[in-house]
Amino acid sequence: MAILQVNPTRMELTGLKKRLKTAQRGHKLLKDKQDELMKKFIELVTKNKELRETVEAELTQSFKDFLIARAVMSSESLEEAIMYPIDKIALEVGTKNIMSVNSPVIHLVKEEKEDNDTSNYPYGFASTSSELDSAINSLKQVLDKMVQLAEVEKTCQLMADEIEKTRRRVNALEYVMIPQLLETVRYITMKLDENERGNRVRLMKVKEMLGK
Repeated sequence: MAILQVNPTRMELTGLKKRLKTAQRGHKLLKDKQDELMKKFIELVTKNKELRETVEAELTQSFKDFLIARAVMSSESLEEAIMYPIDKIALEVGTKNIMSVNSPVIHLVKEEKEDNDTSNYPYGFASTSSELDSAINSLKQVLDKMVQLAEVEKTCQLMADEIEKTRRRVNALEYVMIPQLLETVRYITMKLDENERGNRVRLMKVKEMLGK
């Protein structure tokens, strides 16, 4: 391991020891952060997997119902039935901090219907099939879960990026900076000890010469 290019003086040694102590403290904090990030990441990945399986299953059922409705209804009747939606929705997007990760918070906002509007479907029942009703209901129910899934997946992505950045910092401290500082402190200490021994030998020789 290469040592840092510094003068082997006691002042440099004191400064390096302070840097070493700070680096070791920073390494511990980053390591703790990495462990906590991994713990939360695993929890989110598990939640993401469960949500995705639920959403895919419900969407599959909705598409099956829709295909059956398409098979028993004419194309014109189907297009007319779903042409004008009766619900209006919007997304409210914010952020929350999870271990220094600004993760998204997404809320689905549904506009309140008018008092005299009690229909859950944008069409009448005379020219439509029950499978279309089932498909519409299923899609309404799965919409909230789809929004939640998008939020969790984006959070997982951001957290994975933060884990990678933290891992690189931990490795840089553990395998580069701290070993360099330790080696440099050891080198300066040896140099100072060597100089001290040399000075002691010279003083003994001078004393011996003066004694003669």
